[in-house]
Amino acid sequence: MELRQLEHFLAVARHGSFTGAAREVHVVQSALSSSIRKLEAELGAQLFERTTRRVLLTEAGRALVPMAHRIAADVIAARGEVSAVAGLSRGHVAIGTIQALTDVDLPGALGAFQRRYPGVRIRVRQGLVPDLMSSVDSGELDLAYVAFDGPLVDGLVGFAEWRQELVLLCHPEHRLSGRRRVRLAELDGEAFVEFSGSGLQELVARRFADAGIRRDPVCEATNMPLLIELVAAGLGVSIVPAQLAERTGLPHARIEQPGLSRSIYLAGRQPEPVNPAARALLQHLVG
Repeated sequence: MELRQLEHFLAVARHGSFTGAAREVHVVQSALSSSIRKLEAELGAQLFERTTRRVLLTEAGRALVPMAHRIAADVIAARGEVSAVAGLSRGHVAIGTIQALTDVDLPGALGAFQRRYPGVRIRVRQGLVPDLMSSVDSGELDLAYVAFDGPLVDGLVGFAEWRQELVLLCHPEHRLSGRRRVRLAELDGEAFVEFSGSGLQELVARRFADAGIRRDPVCEATNMPLLIELVAAGLGVSIVPAQLAERTGLPHARIEQPGLSRSIYLAGRQPEPVNPAARALLQHLVG
């Protein structure tokens, strides 16, 4: 079982088609299909169910996905150890981040890292915390910025931590638009724009429920720019990181009694990354 075969397998699993996967890995479709057939022959099991519309993972294929991520990560790490001798003249590193990362200029930091190590290929993924945690655990990501309403969960190692204050964001004509501070109880019954599926949505829901305060979720957004646009359009209020609220130009107020905040962690799966490019990036990010 070769790394290229596993990369081809994972690409088909991601795209659900041989055409999209072939474009991603830069091979012709016939070569990709041949690679998958050889892998299936080696494993003695069919990995994909081919239909006229879509390529679906079989039960055996689904079982292989997490192991394939781990094996691919280990092979890349092994190659990275060799390249480390040459001073990181080449290598790979993958990092994930939540959308509402405000305390770190990640694009700027990655740009500086790339200039220092031009031969290292950097892959960046933005996603929700559960997806990022799973990808770190499987080896698909080396590092990730994740958010929690409390300590970092077991199974992850934290390398740095920030406290992120959360504030109320509203339309300029909202009844609370002129306020610098609002009590949580004053938001009882308010129409809310929710950050769908995010840890931020879960935190807000839990805090409001604990305080016995009702929310009226009128719409949901799956990304932060859309959420801000919906608030700006007057559909409802929302709760977002303070630094992000400051950049929107919309009225925002600190929440009190109780206040709202959460912890942002730079996390990995080991105290010291095996991948030398990840070790170098970690050192670059935490100083």
